[in-house]
Amino acid sequence: MSTMTETFVPTPSHTVGPFYGYALPFPDGGQVAPRGHPDTIVLHGYVLDGAGDPVPDALLEFWQAAPDGSLAGAPGSLRRDPVTGGFLGRNGTSLTGFGRVATDADGHYALFTLPPGNAGPPYISVCVFARGLLHHMFTRAYLADGADPVLDSVPGPRRATLLARPGENRTYRFDIRLQGEGETVFLEFQ
Repeated sequence: MSTMTETFVPTPSHTVGPFYGYALPFPDGGQVAPRGHPDTIVLHGYVLDGAGDPVPDALLEFWQAAPDGSLAGAPGSLRRDPVTGGFLGRNGTSLTGFGRVATDADGHYALFTLPPGNAGPPYISVCVFARGLLHHMFTRAYLADGADPVLDSVPGPRRATLLARPGENRTYRFDIRLQGEGETVFLEFQ
Protein backbone atom coordinates (compact mmCIF):
# COMPACT_ATOMS: atom_id res chain seq x y z
CA MET A 1 0.00 0.00 0.00
CA SER A 2 1.45 3.31 -1.03
CA THR A 3 0.65 6.68 0.44
CA MET A 4 0.03 9.60 -1.83
CA THR A 5 0.56 13.13 -0.67
CA GLU A 6 -1.74 15.65 -2.29
CA THR A 7 -1.03 19.33 -2.35
CA PHE A 8 -3.95 21.72 -2.52
CA VAL A 9 -3.60 25.27 -3.74
CA PRO A 10 -5.52 27.88 -1.72
CA THR A 11 -8.55 29.37 -3.43
CA PRO A 12 -8.89 33.16 -3.62
CA SER A 13 -11.61 34.72 -1.52
CA HIS A 14 -13.69 35.33 -4.62
CA THR A 15 -13.36 35.15 -8.36
CA VAL A 16 -12.96 38.40 -10.25
CA GLY A 17 -13.21 39.02 -13.94
CA PRO A 18 -15.77 38.29 -16.61
CA PHE A 19 -18.59 37.57 -14.14
CA TYR A 20 -18.96 41.31 -13.52
CA GLY A 21 -20.32 41.81 -17.02
CA TYR A 22 -22.89 39.08 -16.57
CA ALA A 23 -24.53 39.44 -13.19
CA LEU A 24 -23.64 42.66 -11.41
CA PRO A 25 -24.04 45.72 -13.67
CA PHE A 26 -27.61 46.83 -14.25
CA PRO A 27 -29.25 49.31 -16.63
CA ASP A 28 -28.79 52.92 -15.52
CA GLY A 29 -26.60 51.83 -12.62
CA GLY A 30 -24.85 55.18 -12.70
CA GLN A 31 -28.07 57.21 -12.81
CA VAL A 32 -28.60 57.72 -9.07
CA ALA A 33 -30.38 61.07 -9.43
CA PRO A 34 -33.71 61.33 -11.27
CA ARG A 35 -33.06 62.20 -14.95
CA GLY A 36 -33.20 65.90 -15.65
CA HIS A 37 -33.00 66.96 -11.98
CA PRO A 38 -31.62 70.52 -11.97
CA ASP A 39 -29.18 69.83 -9.11
CA THR A 40 -27.55 66.77 -10.71
CA ILE A 41 -23.79 66.52 -10.41
CA VAL A 42 -21.49 64.10 -12.23
CA LEU A 43 -18.69 62.26 -10.44
CA HIS A 44 -16.40 60.73 -13.04
CA GLY A 45 -12.85 59.60 -13.53
CA TYR A 46 -10.59 56.69 -14.35
CA VAL A 47 -9.55 53.56 -12.49
CA LEU A 48 -5.79 53.14 -13.00
CA ASP A 49 -3.37 50.34 -12.17
CA GLY A 50 0.08 50.75 -10.62
CA ALA A 51 1.65 51.67 -13.97
CA GLY A 52 -0.98 54.35 -14.58
CA ASP A 53 -2.77 52.29 -17.23
CA PRO A 54 -6.58 52.25 -17.29
CA VAL A 55 -8.42 49.26 -15.83
CA PRO A 56 -11.18 48.47 -18.36
CA ASP A 57 -12.98 45.84 -16.29
CA ALA A 58 -13.38 47.38 -12.83
CA LEU A 59 -16.72 47.66 -11.08
CA LEU A 60 -17.51 50.52 -8.69
CA GLU A 61 -20.30 50.76 -6.16
CA PHE A 62 -21.34 54.11 -4.71
CA TRP A 63 -23.32 54.99 -1.57
CA GLN A 64 -24.23 58.43 -0.38
CA ALA A 65 -26.53 60.49 1.79
CA ALA A 66 -29.46 62.27 0.16
CA PRO A 67 -29.28 66.08 -0.06
CA ASP A 68 -31.29 66.26 3.20
CA GLY A 69 -28.73 64.01 4.94
CA SER A 70 -30.93 60.91 5.09
CA LEU A 71 -29.34 57.54 4.42
CA ALA A 72 -32.34 55.28 3.83
CA GLY A 73 -32.93 55.92 0.12
CA ALA A 74 -36.43 56.31 -1.25
CA PRO A 75 -38.69 53.24 -0.98
CA GLY A 76 -39.27 51.79 -4.43
CA SER A 77 -36.42 53.69 -6.01
CA LEU A 78 -34.79 50.39 -7.08
CA ARG A 79 -37.56 48.18 -8.45
CA ARG A 80 -37.34 44.37 -8.55
CA ASP A 81 -39.28 41.86 -10.60
CA PRO A 82 -41.41 39.96 -8.04
CA VAL A 83 -41.17 36.77 -10.10
CA THR A 84 -37.46 36.57 -10.92
CA GLY A 85 -36.01 38.99 -8.37
CA GLY A 86 -34.18 40.67 -11.26
CA PHE A 87 -33.71 44.40 -11.59
CA LEU A 88 -36.54 46.21 -13.40
CA GLY A 89 -35.10 49.70 -13.19
CA ARG A 90 -35.24 52.80 -11.11
CA ASN A 91 -38.57 54.53 -10.59
CA GLY A 92 -37.13 57.66 -12.24
CA THR A 93 -38.34 60.11 -9.62
CA SER A 94 -36.41 59.31 -6.44
CA LEU A 95 -32.78 59.43 -5.35
CA THR A 96 -31.65 55.91 -4.53
CA GLY A 97 -28.38 56.74 -2.78
CA PHE A 98 -26.81 53.68 -4.46
CA GLY A 99 -25.12 53.21 -7.80
CA ARG A 100 -23.08 50.52 -9.53
CA VAL A 101 -20.97 51.34 -12.57
CA ALA A 102 -18.54 49.30 -14.65
CA THR A 103 -15.57 51.09 -16.21
CA ASP A 104 -15.55 51.30 -20.00
CA ALA A 105 -12.78 50.14 -22.34
CA ASP A 106 -10.77 53.24 -21.40
CA GLY A 107 -11.13 52.66 -17.65
CA HIS A 108 -13.61 55.57 -17.33
CA TYR A 109 -16.75 55.70 -15.18
CA ALA A 110 -19.49 58.29 -14.60
CA LEU A 111 -22.05 58.63 -11.81
CA PHE A 112 -25.00 61.04 -12.10
CA THR A 113 -26.23 61.96 -8.65
CA LEU A 114 -27.31 64.77 -6.33
CA PRO A 115 -24.96 66.54 -3.90
CA PRO A 116 -24.72 64.50 -0.69
CA GLY A 117 -26.00 66.21 2.46
CA ASN A 118 -23.94 64.40 5.07
CA ALA A 119 -22.51 66.32 8.03
CA GLY A 120 -19.08 67.80 7.34
CA PRO A 121 -17.56 67.98 3.89
CA PRO A 122 -19.80 66.18 1.36
CA TYR A 123 -18.56 62.80 0.18
CA ILE A 124 -19.61 59.73 -1.77
CA SER A 125 -18.48 56.33 -0.53
CA VAL A 126 -16.86 54.12 -3.18
CA CYS A 127 -16.23 50.37 -3.23
CA VAL A 128 -13.78 49.11 -5.88
CA PHE A 129 -13.81 45.63 -7.40
CA ALA A 130 -11.12 44.91 -10.01
CA ARG A 131 -8.98 42.16 -11.48
CA GLY A 132 -6.10 41.23 -9.25
CA LEU A 133 -7.94 42.26 -6.08
CA LEU A 134 -8.85 39.40 -3.79
CA HIS A 135 -10.88 41.74 -1.60
CA HIS A 136 -12.81 44.82 -2.61
CA MET A 137 -11.45 48.15 -1.40
CA PHE A 138 -13.23 51.16 0.08
CA THR A 139 -12.50 54.83 -0.38
CA ARG A 140 -14.33 58.14 -0.36
CA ALA A 141 -14.66 60.85 -2.97
CA TYR A 142 -14.86 64.14 -1.07
CA LEU A 143 -16.48 66.95 -3.07
CA ALA A 144 -14.92 69.59 -0.80
CA ASP A 145 -12.09 69.76 1.70
CA GLY A 146 -12.75 70.48 5.34
CA ALA A 147 -12.63 69.18 8.88
CA ASP A 148 -13.53 65.49 8.87
CA PRO A 149 -12.26 62.59 11.03
CA VAL A 150 -11.25 60.52 7.98
CA LEU A 151 -9.60 63.38 6.10
CA ASP A 152 -7.89 64.63 9.27
CA SER A 153 -6.30 61.19 9.77
CA VAL A 154 -4.62 61.22 6.35
CA PRO A 155 -1.20 62.91 5.99
CA GLY A 156 -0.84 65.94 3.67
CA PRO A 157 -0.04 64.72 0.13
CA ARG A 158 -2.07 61.53 0.55
CA ARG A 159 -5.14 63.56 1.57
CA ALA A 160 -5.37 64.88 -2.01
CA THR A 161 -6.14 61.36 -3.28
CA LEU A 162 -9.52 61.56 -1.51
CA LEU A 163 -10.52 64.92 -3.00
CA ALA A 164 -12.55 65.10 -6.22
CA ARG A 165 -11.57 68.05 -8.40
CA PRO A 166 -14.46 70.32 -9.39
CA GLY A 167 -14.88 70.97 -13.11
CA GLU A 168 -17.28 72.72 -15.44
CA ASN A 169 -21.01 72.04 -15.56
CA ARG A 170 -21.32 70.56 -12.06
CA THR A 171 -18.75 67.81 -12.65
CA TYR A 172 -16.17 66.36 -10.27
CA ARG A 173 -13.15 64.36 -11.39
CA PHE A 174 -12.09 61.51 -9.09
CA ASP A 175 -9.45 59.12 -10.42
CA ILE A 176 -8.75 55.94 -8.47
CA ARG A 177 -5.18 54.63 -8.58
CA LEU A 178 -5.00 51.07 -7.24
CA GLN A 179 -1.30 51.13 -6.33
CA GLY A 180 2.01 52.86 -6.94
CA GLU A 181 2.80 56.55 -6.92
CA GLY A 182 -0.29 58.58 -6.07
CA GLU A 183 -2.15 55.50 -4.83
CA THR A 184 -5.64 56.36 -3.62
CA VAL A 185 -6.12 56.13 0.12
CA PHE A 186 -8.21 53.06 0.86
CA LEU A 187 -10.13 52.73 4.10
CA GLU A 188 -10.63 49.83 6.47
CA PHE A 189 -13.93 49.57 8.30
CA GLN A 190 -14.38 47.43 11.39
